[in-house]
Amino acid sequence: MTDLIDDFLRQFTVFWATIDPISTLGLFLAITPAKSAREKRSIAMRATLYSAIILLGFVMVGQIILTYMEIRLQSFQIAGGILLFLFGVQMVFGDAAPPPDQKPEAGHDVAVFPLAIPSIASPGAIMAAVLMTENSSHTTAMQCFTLGVMGVVLLITLVLMLMANKVFRLLGNAGSAVVVRVMGILLSAMAVETVIHGLGGLGLIPIK
Repeated sequence: MTDLIDDFLRQFTVFWATIDPISTLGLFLAITPAKSAREKRSIAMRATLYSAIILLGFVMVGQIILTYMEIRLQSFQIAGGILLFLFGVQMVFGDAAPPPDQKPEAGHDVAVFPLAIPSIASPGAIMAAVLMTENSSHTTAMQCFTLGVMGVVLLITLVLMLMANKVFRLLGNAGSAVVVRVMGILLSAMAVETVIHGLGGLGLIPIK
């Protein structure tokens, strides 16, 4: 039971940091000020649905792409770990989310851009989903567990968007910045572990 809780917390932290519901909340508020309450609910639900489809699609085809391109999982782990580390550093020292004043092109659905991509289904989230569901070291049960954790974070993201005005007033700018940076530090540490395991898998370094 303890191992299950540890796995949940570890994966939850990774998905929370890469999906980053807090930054998504700020972006949602910035691009929907003139929308009615009904329109905001619709945008939030569609953005979450689109993001889930995108992430699930990468989970399903990511391993196939790696096999087809003859890329070893360890190489993908190292590359993914480096990218996740850079993403985490950006969260600590900068802003990992698209700028609030970034406007979609005319005629584009804001639920698709910039909410679903690149905010919720971010490059970091896609990378994390593929890494934590690869077939060689994760059973079907483990993959379903990971998808469940991802679903929990997506659900929290949806709830935050539906409660956007209340949540932002509670956290404020300072509180939101603190949460984002703490998540960035945790993500960076997880990224280092991913690189270490990748190097160990290639036999370049001993791992315990």
